[in-house]
Amino acid sequence: MGIQGIDLSVIWGVIIAFGVMMYVIMDGFDLGLGILFPFIPDAQERDVMMNTVAPVWDGNETWLILGGAALYGAFPLAYSVILEALYLPLIFMLAGLIFRGVAFEFRFKATAEKRYLWDWAFIGGSLLATFSQGIAIGTYVSGIPVLNRQFAGGGFDWFSPFPLVCGLGLVIAYALLGSTWLLVKTEGMLESRMRHYSRPLAWMLLVMVVVIGVWTLQLHPELANRWFTHAHLVMFTAIVVLAVVALFGLLRSLRQRHTHWPFVFTLVLMFLGYIGLALSIWPNIIPPSVSLWAAASPATSQLFALIGALFILPVILMYTFWSYYVFRGKVRIGDGYH
Repeated sequence: MGIQGIDLSVIWGVIIAFGVMMYVIMDGFDLGLGILFPFIPDAQERDVMMNTVAPVWDGNETWLILGGAALYGAFPLAYSVILEALYLPLIFMLAGLIFRGVAFEFRFKATAEKRYLWDWAFIGGSLLATFSQGIAIGTYVSGIPVLNRQFAGGGFDWFSPFPLVCGLGLVIAYALLGSTWLLVKTEGMLESRMRHYSRPLAWMLLVMVVVIGVWTLQLHPELANRWFTHAHLVMFTAIVVLAVVALFGLLRSLRQRHTHWPFVFTLVLMFLGYIGLALSIWPNIIPPSVSLWAAASPATSQLFALIGALFILPVILMYTFWSYYVFRGKVRIGDGYH
């Protein structure tokens, strides 16, 4: 629904998609640190890992709040249906984020004898939050049944093979984001370990993308018609070609011992995957059958909220950029944020 020719539903769809993408990218690499924690036994190197994101991690989650609030205000039907379908995975995700957040603060205050407890809280919280997010994405992609504008499925629809595999895929993706982030922010043995881990993670991610992509086409055969018809074939081919280029750019930059390019190429891979997902479900906001316009709130409500969003978004972008700029550079053993 639009006002004077402006399609507010499309604008809000883009805002929500942008907010969720920013969350996946920016909170993804600090969740990835927790996933990588068990492979780094040295306590000082673990301190360095946490200090690379300690100044910015809580700001990254602003994007998750923005996405949820925007969905509630602009598409209340989608908000109610999606949350009802994903109650348990989202509760698990929030529990994981709480454990991780508490571990960030308490780990540096704990005695050496008790610190391992907070290390495991950080590891467990990161894994639980990431795996739950992957399950939620997998359930969303596989489709949420809606009847008479209400959720028509069961409370455990998410507990099926496809969402669980998506959960594993997101764990691998976040681990790769975390390892390449540490190439940017660390040096010495820790940087060397992350370079060693990044190569197999990149290949594992490729395998998961192929498996999930083929599986998705089996779940939704109509997507094959969408992607392989002439109208969308060029776009689909461009995404695949760019993804292959980014993958080989990532592997090549790892061999050449670049510090920043592996992270950049990983971000490109995440972005292309996200764009592919968005284009696959467009114009639905509740796959496979509820469109943006069917789930939209009244145009006056969307317009009122949009005015506020246009003030808030630049502020979030500015303080996000500023925080990363202020805390730029390598983090070394002995440096501390706490």
